[in-house]
Amino acid sequence: MNRRSLLASMLATPFALSAFGQLAIRPAHAEMDINRAAQFIQTAGRDLVAAINSPQPVAVRRQQVAAVLRRDVDVQGVGRFILGRWWRTASPAEQQQYMTLFEETLIRNLSARFGEYEGVRFTLGRSQQRTEDDVLVNTIIERPGSAPFSLDWRVGEIGGQPRVVDVIAEGTSLRLTQRSEYSAVISRNGGQVSALLTAMRQQIAALAARESR
Repeated sequence: MNRRSLLASMLATPFALSAFGQLAIRPAHAEMDINRAAQFIQTAGRDLVAAINSPQPVAVRRQQVAAVLRRDVDVQGVGRFILGRWWRTASPAEQQQYMTLFEETLIRNLSARFGEYEGVRFTLGRSQQRTEDDVLVNTIIERPGSAPFSLDWRVGEIGGQPRVVDVIAEGTSLRLTQRSEYSAVISRNGGQVSALLTAMRQQIAALAARESR
């Protein structure tokens, strides 16, 4: 497993396993306490690892992963940022379809790779205050037979609750990378958001087929 694959598959797209960036429209944030952020990531990581390593059938583990992602990741904010300027050109129906597909892509990318991540574990590293309203929490990810690697989780307060709003792998904001890739796909198809939606549906179908093998 390379250094980015675990988080990338949580946030993967039809085109590359990468994700996350800064919100295009950020709700009002309250000051995020550094200890609260670290505790939040401890709990989120524990629950995600428990789902991945569970002996339950894949369908059950996928539901558990989905619950963690919906609870702990600002899926709406991240998804809107990744679509970027194309959000404004998409129709309301396309916006709704995109958000549904975006969430499903996150879930399917991780559940289709359960076998690759068995035995994964993590420990907390150092936390640091980025700004008054977000904290960067470092984690060390370990898996049997692989070298440990570091991931930084940016935690902000969304609607009064801590949420993951960015992930930094090897100094790179993964959602910024994803935004560039989505925009390139739409641009290559004459600015049609529908082309992205089609590609996302195809990716979900491929992941579902992989999961069923």
